Amino acid sequence: MVRTPAKPITFEEFLKLPETKPASEYIDGQIIQKPMPQGKHSVIQGELISAINSVLKSSKTARAFPELRCSFGGRSTVPDVAVFTWDRIPRDENGEIANVFQKAPDWTIEILSPDQSQTKVTRNILHCLDHGTQLGWLIDPSEQSVLVYFPEQKPVFLAKITDTLPVPQFANVFQLTVGELFGWLLE
Repeated sequence: MVRTPAKPITFEEFLKLPETKPASEYIDGQIIQKPMPQGKHSVIQGELISAINSVLKSSKTARAFPELRCSFGGRSTVPDVAVFTWDRIPRDENGEIANVFQKAPDWTIEILSPDQSQTKVTRNILHCLDHGTQLGWLIDPSEQSVLVYFPEQKPVFLAKITDTLPVPQFANVFQLTVGELFGWLLE
């Protein structure tokens, strides 16, 4: 849902607004509320975060975050899964994970919800790639397919159950096939 305020607000003004549920994003001067996640989306998101963190977090290589606000390059978006390499995770003065992330994730993952615009989600992935993200996935549960976006390269469409999903170099120990990804929906 696009919400156009009575008077346009700036990026900085948007960041001061209270959070909404589901989250709202600031894209090209517009406030766009994300759709409420449904069953398939929630299952894939939860299992994927757990799977990534079980491999990458334990070795302090990277960490996957659900629904994390990332504000950079004049946009504030909330990827379904944002993965940051360990050394790029913002920390506060106590060494704890910071509340505010003002940088692009190293790996961005979006899970398409019913009635969600694939074009808008793709634009968010491309924005991330333009600001240093190494890889983007667009998971479509209804078609059981994944579009993989690379910086300065054409996307790859994967839908065979045996297709292994490409991951960023830092995550090369993490392996997942299309069949395993959508198999979570049967569990």
